[in-house]
Formats: sequence, structure tokens, C-alpha cells
Amino acid sequence: MFRKSFLPVSVIVSILIIWELSSRILAIPTWILPAPTVIMQEAINGWSNYQHHIFSTVFLTVSGFAIGVSVGLLIAVMLHLLPKIREALYPLLIMSQNIPIIVLAPLLVIWFGFGITPKLLIITLVCFFPVAVSTIDGLRHTNPELIHYMKMAGATKKQIFTKLELPHAVPQMFSGLKISATYSVMGAVISEWLGANKGIGVYMTLASSSFRTDRVFVAILFIMILCLIFFTIIIAMEKIILKWHPGKEEQ
Repeated sequence: MFRKSFLPVSVIVSILIIWELSSRILAIPTWILPAPTVIMQEAINGWSNYQHHIFSTVFLTVSGFAIGVSVGLLIAVMLHLLPKIREALYPLLIMSQNIPIIVLAPLLVIWFGFGITPKLLIITLVCFFPVAVSTIDGLRHTNPELIHYMKMAGATKKQIFTKLELPHAVPQMFSGLKISATYSVMGAVISEWLGANKGIGVYMTLASSSFRTDRVFVAILFIMILCLIFFTIIIAMEKIILKWHPGKEEQ
């Protein structure tokens, strides 16, 4: 475990050292590229200025993530149980991801105003797709021999789904959850650019417009931290829930 974590940590530390030395030796202006020590100083000293922005983004992220995951799972189950609907809607599901969220954002504001609704919709749009696609793949790739065996044993379609297909799809579902966990923070920040009065996205916009590049990097730092926290939570849940999964002991 120590050896696996040592390499990425050493790379990050090396980058920070090179960054710090370059900023000082080349005398790069702070408003262009602040040194890591300057960024950390602002992160510590300016906590009272942006703590409410972080809490707002966390609330928005968790709410949107919960809705997006619920929608993704619902779509996955529906498309799996209704093959005709899957044939008709699956291509549209794929096409929906070809439209940049930043393009849809102004439309959502026009349709739903500047409240929390368009923000939650943006996070839902970026979160539901990985969960839906990964869960559908997990459901469709259930061992056909096991399905045949359960049919021979007299199992109903409901029993096959709940006892075999759904448990088989859980590992793939967690793959989608890990992707959505990081996307949810990105979606929250983008949604806050629409006209929110608080949030990391708002803090970043204000810092950028006032040429406080150190504060922009502070916002980026906390976005990365939130992504890592949510990703770690999903991994912890995966390890707890999937103890039964074959091959987990070898990983």
C-alpha cells in the first residue's frame, strides 16, 4: 500500500517544488501564476471568505448526485426490462451526451429561472449517464447459463431480476457511481456560473474578474478535494457492499 501511494505523492511534491522555485526564480507576477505557498496562505487566511461557498456547493452536489443516480438507475432498469423501449431510446441516450452542458445551461435558465431547479438539472444530466450505461451493461452481461438454470428451476422474471441480474450488475453500477461522483462536483460548479449568489463557482468567478489568481487556484484546490472525498466515499461503500464479489480478495 505504501509503495503504491509513494509514487503519485512524490510526483505531486516534485511538481509543487518545481512550480514554487520557478515562480520565485523567474519572478512571475502573482496575478499570472502564484506560487503554491501563496495559494496555501490564501486558502488558510481566507477561510472565512469562502467557507459558505464550499458548504453551498457541497449541498448542491450531494442533492444533484442523489437525483442523478436515482434517475440513472431508474432508466437502466426500465431499458433492461423493456427491450423494445431500449431499442428505441438507447441511441437517444447516447446522443444526449453529445450536447455540451455549457450550451444547455442558458436554456435551462430561460425555462426554469435562476433558482435551484436548473442547477439540479445540470448536475442530474452529468451524473445519470455513467450510472445508467454501466448498470445496463451489468444487467445485460449476466451469465446466461445461470439465467437458464434459474428458469429451469421455475424462477419468475422478477426473481431472476432481483436474485441474479441486479446483484450481478452492482459492481458495474459502482463503476458508474465513481465517475458520477467526480462529475457531480463539476456539474455543481458549472451550474453556479448561471447566476447563483454563493458557491465555489461564484467565488471563482469573482476572483477571476478581480484578477485574484491565488483565489482562483484556491477554488480549484477545493474542487479537487471535494472530488477526491466523494470518490473515496464511493470506493469505501463499494468495498463494504461488494465483499461477496468473487475476486475481491485478490485486488
